[in-house]
Amino acid sequence: MGGFFGVASKNDCIFDLFFGTDYHSHLGTRRGGMAVYGKNGFDRAIHNIENAPFRTKFDKDMRQMKGYMGIGCISDYEPQPLIIRSHHGTYAITTVGKINNTDEITDIIYKNGNTHFLEMSGGDINPTELVAAVINQKENFIDGIRYAQELIDGSMTLMLMTPKGIYAARDRLGRTPVILGKKEDACCITFESYAYLNLGYEDYRELGPGEIVIVTPDGAKTLSAPGSDMKICTFLWVYYGYPSSSYEGVNVEQMRYKCGIKMAERDNARPDNVAGIPDSGIAHAVGYANQSGIPFSRPFVKYTPTWPRSFMPTIQNKRNLIAKMKLIPIHQLIKDKRLLLIDDSIVRGTQLRETTEFLYQSGAREVHIRPACPPLVYGCKYLNFSRSTSDMDLITRRIIARLEGSDDVPDEVLKEYADPNSEKYEVMVEEIRKELNFTSLKYNRLDDLLDSVGIDPCKLCTYCWNGQE
Repeated sequence: MGGFFGVASKNDCIFDLFFGTDYHSHLGTRRGGMAVYGKNGFDRAIHNIENAPFRTKFDKDMRQMKGYMGIGCISDYEPQPLIIRSHHGTYAITTVGKINNTDEITDIIYKNGNTHFLEMSGGDINPTELVAAVINQKENFIDGIRYAQELIDGSMTLMLMTPKGIYAARDRLGRTPVILGKKEDACCITFESYAYLNLGYEDYRELGPGEIVIVTPDGAKTLSAPGSDMKICTFLWVYYGYPSSSYEGVNVEQMRYKCGIKMAERDNARPDNVAGIPDSGIAHAVGYANQSGIPFSRPFVKYTPTWPRSFMPTIQNKRNLIAKMKLIPIHQLIKDKRLLLIDDSIVRGTQLRETTEFLYQSGAREVHIRPACPPLVYGCKYLNFSRSTSDMDLITRRIIARLEGSDDVPDEVLKEYADPNSEKYEVMVEEIRKELNFTSLKYNRLDDLLDSVGIDPCKLCTYCWNGQE
């Protein structure tokens, strides 16, 4: 995924930029960066944050960098922000999104006279550099950003900082949020709505889908009006979002409580205790426990000071190690207990199987699993939810391939497996249960999930569950 924070201030902005960006660390994986503009021009710092937190890596930079405008990011892949020199002048840019048609766009840029791109260590083109190259095809920033939004297959939200202000553009279909905060002498741009609250800002407004604004210390001016269609990622509420964040007016923690309530209403399991897989499963579990009357407990706790999020490493066995090492069991709350666990989702299944195994080893009698969202049948095309090399990394697709006798399953058949009222769905869920060694397995339903969010379902992206774009 990735997150961002930007500040346009009448005074030095580095304090707000540093802490506002750091508040997005839960969204990032590999790199952090800050770029500022002041009386000495542009300055930038980028660091690898895989093995140390953002604050540790950027503490020295915060004390040295100066500027009255700045943009910062936590990136799950590419180094950014980038500083670009073009016919528009010099500017800094940072992006959040996913580009599926990189080769097609690269060919267009080459044909229009661009001679080269820098190659990252993995051999890929930096997506943020590619977006800058697209913007530079046009005569002004507004046309360039619009062109990028139209050309990119996937999603693209960005901030672009110039000496005159910071351009902020939300993805054409609003798949990721852009929220503005305001205080007396500054205006900020953020992915997470809570990131500015402790910095003295108040809620200003959210950008609409495809909207482009320019932000200065005095506020924001719309340069391109928002579109009417929106497909914001529902997974923001299920998993990615921090509990104190709100998107489209819906708070993450409150949505998760509602989600747990819906799950309890459809369930007939009677375990001794309900627990959530830390961290995102906990609020779902609280809602479930409150509705069902089954006591909530914490049979394991997560040791967070030195372990990063388990999706951060790109190597699967390292992800598995982190997921295992950071969860510490409390044996007195596990031994001889029938436990019902709620996790945000099941992707590959590896981590939840590890968790279940150590619960059994710690003396649990039963382990019932309740994912807070439906089975993930389709790999995300719009955000970097998982940098899987194939849909076959999903446990659902591996099970479906086994049941169908082929990896190449027609879409109409996949949709049967995604339908909770179908026989194929029931068979798939039972096969997943057996493979992961759960006592029972029952996924949340998509209609209940959407009801828990509470906004028009037509405005929510549900592609990973039902393949509907």
